[in-house]
Amino acid sequence: MGLVDVERTTIGLAAKDPSGILSPYTYTLRNTGPEDVYVKVISCGICHTDIHQVKNDLGMSNYPMVPGHEVVGEVVEIGSDVTKFRAGDVVGVGCLVGCCGNCHPCKSEIEQYCNKKIWSYNDVYTDGNPTQGGFAGAMVVNQKFVVKIPDGMAPEQVAPLLCAGVTVYSPLHHFGLKQSGLRGGILGLGGVGHMGVKIAKAMGHHVTVFSSSDKKRVEALEDLGADEYLVSSDSSRMQEVADSLDYIIDTIPVFHPLEPYLSLLKVDGKLILMGVINTPLQFITPMVMLGRKTITGSFIGSIKETEEMLEFCKEKGVTSTIEVVKLDYLNTAFERLEKNDVRYRFVVDVAGSKLDQ
Repeated sequence: MGLVDVERTTIGLAAKDPSGILSPYTYTLRNTGPEDVYVKVISCGICHTDIHQVKNDLGMSNYPMVPGHEVVGEVVEIGSDVTKFRAGDVVGVGCLVGCCGNCHPCKSEIEQYCNKKIWSYNDVYTDGNPTQGGFAGAMVVNQKFVVKIPDGMAPEQVAPLLCAGVTVYSPLHHFGLKQSGLRGGILGLGGVGHMGVKIAKAMGHHVTVFSSSDKKRVEALEDLGADEYLVSSDSSRMQEVADSLDYIIDTIPVFHPLEPYLSLLKVDGKLILMGVINTPLQFITPMVMLGRKTITGSFIGSIKETEEMLEFCKEKGVTSTIEVVKLDYLNTAFERLEKNDVRYRFVVDVAGSKLDQ
């Protein structure tokens, strides 16, 4: 189908102020341009970032704001120059909906590091209008930022893969840590951490989960399939795994010491930071120097990596562990997520929810 000449409206659940309370909001979707895909939302996962944004925790929020960046939907209409998709396709939209296209990251197909990237919500599109996310009836997105969902994958299962899944897959791919037989650690067992266990196990890694208490031991070992579970304050057990790990994926979003974990890495091991922490972290340099160890970071993933990750998860049968809710439960789900009261990701059944102003 070609261009659509009329603007459409849709209804989403929006935060109107830093209270973060979400309520119905009607807004206009832009015309479907030549490169655009008009998507009817089916499911959308809830990420911890959504809470930070609606409550202005980062000091950069603009209202009204419809959050949601783990979006799975059905293509309703395509622009005249769209070649990758057709009406009826099930597709995904992640954290980004735009980039400059000209910088080194963009030309290297790692557009998530573009300094002019455009977020799926709480941002401004090139036409000057605000971007709005996936807790809504529909979205209009440039085809570059839309991915095809492989046949046979359930929309509600795929949604968390578009953020949590690719966030883990990207560093393992980039740093050459995909081969079978590696020994890895996962620090923190939330939405990203649980996907870390599943994806690393699917790659054939020996996976150790580190946590501050024993309370997630059974679910880590029995439900998620981790090989070992260590309480980080158990110094004798920590000593037993010293110099044994090829990498640690650190998902903890609050201040914590790095040195206990640096000691667990082999020579050339990597501590990969993924939690957004506004407090400076500390370590003594010999901890890094005497093993040529690396402290690095990674941020979501590219469109190309997202496509690869989806094919990998389909091939290996990797799914996310979710609790499906309706839109009218969204505020409660946000409250529960703040208390870490979910195993491990909320996904909203948008298509099955009643959207009324």
